[in-house]
Amino acid sequence: MLSKAASLGEATAVVLGPGARELAARTGAYGASAAFASEADALASPLPQPRVDALAALVEKAGVDTVLFGASVLASDVAAGLAARLEAGLNWGLTDLELRDGELVGTRPALADTVLVDVGWTSTPRLGLVRSGALDPVESGGSVAVEELEASFSDFSMLATLLEQTQEGSSGPSIEDADIIVAGGRGLGSPEAFSLLEELAAALGGAVAATRAVVDAGWYPYAAQVGQTGKTVSPKLYVALGISGAIQHKVGMQSSQVIVAINKDPNAPIFEYSDLGVVGDLHQIVPKLTELVRERRS
Repeated sequence: MLSKAASLGEATAVVLGPGARELAARTGAYGASAAFASEADALASPLPQPRVDALAALVEKAGVDTVLFGASVLASDVAAGLAARLEAGLNWGLTDLELRDGELVGTRPALADTVLVDVGWTSTPRLGLVRSGALDPVESGGSVAVEELEASFSDFSMLATLLEQTQEGSSGPSIEDADIIVAGGRGLGSPEAFSLLEELAAALGGAVAATRAVVDAGWYPYAAQVGQTGKTVSPKLYVALGISGAIQHKVGMQSSQVIVAINKDPNAPIFEYSDLGVVGDLHQIVPKLTELVRERRS
């Protein structure tokens, strides 16, 4: 997202929360011409309102005309709050941005990601949420000096307190960062079958993902969900096991460089957009595939 912003004009990076200064110092390598950071106590917890206060002050003081967020649960909350605070327009789910005749135009999927539409803004500041995994980073090799973001926080922004935060542990890379993803769907038959995926992913050096159906069934955590209501990924290799290929799942992984599908149903929709399709019983194929991968890698 920062690389894209830098290609459109001067890009300023803003990082808030614990470790902000260290991270902000690295943003110059991806095109930032200026960087602000704040590790204020009010920003220690992942709560939206203090972040809205900090960003609103910067936008108004510096006369910022565009604010872009990388989509996440917290960023979406902050973007919505900032839009309300500044009475600004917010476009979400963006997959690209470009300048046309001096005007910023965004691209976002619509109608269950079956079409791409152009979206714009009628006034400034313009706010945009960029879909996770939609843009590739481009290193510029630059550097940037980090300035302290001075912000005051409203009394009402400090009324919420985070009592507890838990995160389900996982091994291996996250699905957003993984070059290889092994994903499972309802065709696995049971949650225990995810052990087959985990072994294959470990052999390949990849991450495990899941469809909404199995997440809703409690077979795998939501953090691994790929699709319209989950995460968008674009790995080099996406291995789909027991996944029928509904449009809701397709929109989250269709930008993968290579898609391999294994399904016992020869008419599964996923075969229509896979680079390689295998019709067969995944419970027999996957253990053999894992064994072969291990032999090759050794």
